[in-house]
Amino acid sequence: MKHLLYWAVALVMLMGSNPAFARTVTLKIATLSPEGSMWMEKMRQGAEQVADQTQNRVTFRFYPGGVMGNDQAVLRKIRVGQLHGGAVVGGTLSDFFPGNMIYAQPMKFSTLEQVDHVRQHMDQYIQDGLYDAGFVTFGLTGGGFAYIMSKERVESIADLRKRKVWIPDNDNVSRDIMAVFGISPIPLPLADVRTAMQSGLIDTVATSPVAALILQWHTQIKYVTNIPLIYLYGVLAVDKKKFVKIAEPDRAVVKQIMTKTFADIDDQNRTDDIKAIAALKNQGIQFITPSGPVLDEWRTTAARAVDKMVADGTLPEDAVNLINQLLKEFHD
Repeated sequence: MKHLLYWAVALVMLMGSNPAFARTVTLKIATLSPEGSMWMEKMRQGAEQVADQTQNRVTFRFYPGGVMGNDQAVLRKIRVGQLHGGAVVGGTLSDFFPGNMIYAQPMKFSTLEQVDHVRQHMDQYIQDGLYDAGFVTFGLTGGGFAYIMSKERVESIADLRKRKVWIPDNDNVSRDIMAVFGISPIPLPLADVRTAMQSGLIDTVATSPVAALILQWHTQIKYVTNIPLIYLYGVLAVDKKKFVKIAEPDRAVVKQIMTKTFADIDDQNRTDDIKAIAALKNQGIQFITPSGPVLDEWRTTAARAVDKMVADGTLPEDAVNLINQLLKEFHD
C-alpha cells in the first residue's frame, strides 16, 4: 500500500512538472480583421509556432472578419466563456481600464516621431493596466493616425458641422468628443458604414488610410482633412483567467512568440500606412491641410475635448500629464 501511495504521489508530481503531461488549452480569438489580411496572416503564423513549440498543448482558434460580431459583442462572449480573447482596437477595453484611451486624445500628436517617443514610456503602462483589469496582452500594434475622410470638402470645424458624421455604435467616448466640436454624429456598426456611405446616410468618417483601403471606404470619399486626429492602436487581449490555465512553461512560449508576432505587425503597419496614404493620393483623393486661424481653432477645440475627457473620468489625469511632459521633453 505504501508503495502504491508513493508512486501515486510521484506521478502527480511528474505530471505537474513535465509539460508533456500538462493540460491542452485552445484559445478562441475573435477579430474584425478579414481573412487574408496581414494581421490574420501573421497571427496564424504565430499560432502555428506556438502549437509547434508546445507540441499542440496550446493552440489558437481564430474567428476573423467579424463573424463573432463587433468588439462589444466579442467582449460579452469573453465574459461568458464563449470566447477567450480578441484582437481589438484599443478603445474597446476602456470600460475595464480608462487609461487604455490615453492615445485617443484628439490632436495630441502631430508626427509619428512624437508617438514613438511617448510609446517607449507609455505602452507598458497600458499593458499593466489591462493586466490588472483581467487581460493578458502581447504589446501594442500602432494603426497610424485617423483622419477625417469625406465626400465634401472639410477644412474647418464649421464645415464638419454640416456633414453627416459616422462614429462606431456604442462608442460613448467618440460621441462626447464630437459634442465638444458641436457635432451630432450618426452611430452605426462598422459593417454598415460602406452601405451607409453609398446610400447617403453618412458622408464623413474618421479612420486610418490603411483601414479606408481594406474596408473599401476610399471608394466613397473625395477628401481627406490632413490633420492627425487621434492615434490608433490594437491589441490581442486574452482573458487572464483562461491564460493562467496554461502550464507556466507553455505560457512563456506563448508570450515570447506572440510578443514577437505583434512587434512584427507593428512594424508592418507603419510601412503599410505610408503606402496607403500614397495609394489614396494616387486615387485622386485630395488632402486638405488647414492653416492659420482655422488650424488654431481645431487645436483649441481639441484641447477642450481632452479637458472634458479628464473631467468626466474618461482619461486619468496623471497619465495625461505624463504624456504632456514626455512631449515637452521631445520638443526640448
